[in-house]
Order: sequence, then structure tokens, then C-alpha cells
Amino acid sequence: MKLNWGAKDKLTVALFIILIPIIYWGLNRAGYLPSFKYLFTKKEAIKSDSLPVARDDLLDYNRSLSEILNEPLDTSQTAIKVEKSQYKLTLYYRGTAIKSYPIVLGGNPVEDKLKEGDSKTPEGIFKIRDLYPHASWSKFIWIDYPNEESWRKHLAAKQAGQISSFSRIGGEIGIHGVPNNRNYLIDNNSNWTLGCVSLKNQDVDEIYTAVRVGTTVEITP
Repeated sequence: MKLNWGAKDKLTVALFIILIPIIYWGLNRAGYLPSFKYLFTKKEAIKSDSLPVARDDLLDYNRSLSEILNEPLDTSQTAIKVEKSQYKLTLYYRGTAIKSYPIVLGGNPVEDKLKEGDSKTPEGIFKIRDLYPHASWSKFIWIDYPNEESWRKHLAAKQAGQISSFSRIGGEIGIHGVPNNRNYLIDNNSNWTLGCVSLKNQDVDEIYTAVRVGTTVEITP
């Protein structure tokens, strides 16, 4: 049977084809759907060799990186591990822990981040997507949450009824300092952020010099 397509029908189909990517892009930007590239990858947990645990309470915290290394630091060889339950961020160099820093987290520090507004700090393996000075918190080291694994967990939580089907995944998660003269937020273990990792300003300033776009950031429970 031959379909008799009129000009109006063809225009409707053309508009529909044009609107689909626009609508998809809008929902992605709003945090309701994952990036298009994730649709063609396997929906399984990302596997990665975990960084070893830094056993010391705060490793070499009272020494500068220049004192610890005695050599120019190669930012392509660094990585970060955040241990939420220990309130500790550890900097690694060539696979070895070299210095740890005290941190605080989102206002709801236990468990993984599943949606926007839950005040939880995400868990998983991320990459630094950008880093820049920040007027309120000295520096901002922006990680690539939500990544593919974040989307997998977010969509699974919706299917399981853990979160609303209308929940957004959120974003703008990073590592940053504190407002001026508020180092006591770190000393008192005050989880004041909306999901970011926060350090004293002098500490985030030092870490800022040791990392770059693409540096691995592993966040564990």
C-alpha cells in the first residue's frame, strides 16, 4: 500500500525530527536525562583500580608539598582520594600518598548522592573538569559529576522508587575552600556545603597547584 504524503504531513515529520534533539538537549541540561553519548555505552559499574588507603591520620599535614617532594611536582602524576567517613582528603603522587588534609562535606554526609538537593557528597571515580579562583571560597576544583556511573545510579534509584521520577541529578560539585575567616568550619567538622568537599583556604590553595584538568578524584564512603 502506497502512502499518499501531502506537504503538511512532510512538514510535520520534519518538525518532529528537528524537535527531538532540541527537547532531549533541554532535558539533559535540566538534569533529567543523561548525555547522548551515555546511551551507547554499557550500563554497568565503572571499574577502576582504587587508590590505596592512606593509613596515617593526617599524613604530613604540617609540611608543605615542596618540603615533602624536594623536586618540581608533575601535575600529570597526581591523584586525589576523599574518604568521607574519615573526613580526609589525600593527595597522591606517582601512586603514593604524600599528604592528607582535613575536610568537611555536604550537610547530609552519609551515603551517595542520587539527586539534586539531597545535600550528599557523591561517591565514585571522577575527573577534574575545570579549576579556577573563586570569590567566596578561594579556589574551586570542579569534578565531572554527573558522569556515566552517576547517571546509572540516579536512573536505578528512580526505577527502585528511592527518589522521585521528577528528580534532577544535579551538578556543580567540586572541592573548594571556606568563606574568609571561617576555618572553624573545618576544625569543628561542620558539614556546611550542598554536596561539595570543603577545606581550609590555605589547603585548597596548595592542592590547586598540584592538580590539573583530567586529574582523578576518587571519593569513597
